[in-house]
Amino acid sequence: IHHMEAHALTVRLLHPVEFPFLVLLISGGHCILAVVSGVSEFMMLGQSLDEAPGDTLDKVARRLSLINHPECSAMSGGEAIEHLALQGDRMICKLKIPMSHHRDCNFSFAGLRNQVNKVIEQKEAEEGICKGQLLTCVADIAAAVQHTVAHHLAQRTQRAIYFCKKEGLLPTERACLVASGGVASNRSIRRVLQTVTDKSDMTLLCPPPMLCTDNGVMIAWNGIEKLRTGVDVLHNVDGASYEPRASLGTDISKLVRKAAIKVPPIKI
Repeated sequence: IHHMEAHALTVRLLHPVEFPFLVLLISGGHCILAVVSGVSEFMMLGQSLDEAPGDTLDKVARRLSLINHPECSAMSGGEAIEHLALQGDRMICKLKIPMSHHRDCNFSFAGLRNQVNKVIEQKEAEEGICKGQLLTCVADIAAAVQHTVAHHLAQRTQRAIYFCKKEGLLPTERACLVASGGVASNRSIRRVLQTVTDKSDMTLLCPPPMLCTDNGVMIAWNGIEKLRTGVDVLHNVDGASYEPRASLGTDISKLVRKAAIKVPPIKI
């Protein structure tokens, strides 16, 4: 069972999603855009070149010391960012959208985190506080970071949709975008992705939060999918080989980059 394949197929446990469909897998360890044309049949359109969005949100939350915030002490980093973002003004802290001039579907979040770290250092100096103390503008920074992550995800997803339509990789009617993984639990990010799919006449489907994060159900369901189709089922393990890190399908990201599709601005 491939961990990310399981995330991608979980939605079929809950909805009658037919192949092929577009999937955005966003978590603490991965960020992948792919076309799923069958069980274990993936075409990779793009992925993170450095760190994953969930990792970025967690690191920003730690740098902001949100564990010391009275409303966030029991939350994960991503949950704390989402919670405080509702109270903040993202316009107070403007951040650049990563890779805006790169016409592909790859992602990058490390540069965004560096931007945020510089903003935090500047604000700490202005407020005369030390690292580890809470800034008065933590909600504004949280709102800005969440917005920028969402915008970056939306921009790359929009290009993936354009590419898939151009190449005939998705159905002309009732095409579907599936968003899964821990970060797909973020309601603000879901709303932004909904904006993208609405403009593209597609349906957005996400598993419920309890099935977005890592869970045993998704692994079991992936096994059922494989058993039903006879894919990757070994009846004799003699001579079977093992890989510490398995690839996910075929990488066609170079074709996406070569297409160099320009996408219109997204208003979110």
